[in-house]
Amino acid sequence: MAHRSALPSKPCTVCGRTITWRKKWERDWDAVRYCSDACRRTGVRSTDRELETTILSLLAARASDATICPSDAARAVGGDTWRDLMEPARAAARRLVTAGEVVITQGGAVVDPSTAKGPIRIRRVRRG
Repeated sequence: MAHRSALPSKPCTVCGRTITWRKKWERDWDAVRYCSDACRRTGVRSTDRELETTILSLLAARASDATICPSDAARAVGGDTWRDLMEPARAAARRLVTAGEVVITQGGAVVDPSTAKGPIRIRRVRRG
């Protein structure tokens, strides 16, 4: 059996977490889009797209090497109920990582968004 890191993978279209190839998906791997039934049911909502846009606009208003916390975007979109938007904000950041727009850091180092636990920061991708 191949080591897990040698197997094909792709991001979930909803949460941005990594989906790793499984034998049962051999015939329809190209059609696999979701990491779980919860992501399949939920889909990407307008609030999720608004969080993505807010993350990008918050970063655009700061220095090129500045970072933001997902809570900054959640507060901007959710107002008083921002805490309910924390996981959607993290998912929006993961989707933006997949799109190549941002990176997720912890302690100043870029980390894999699928495995990052605890506090994270979001920074624009450094070009050049």
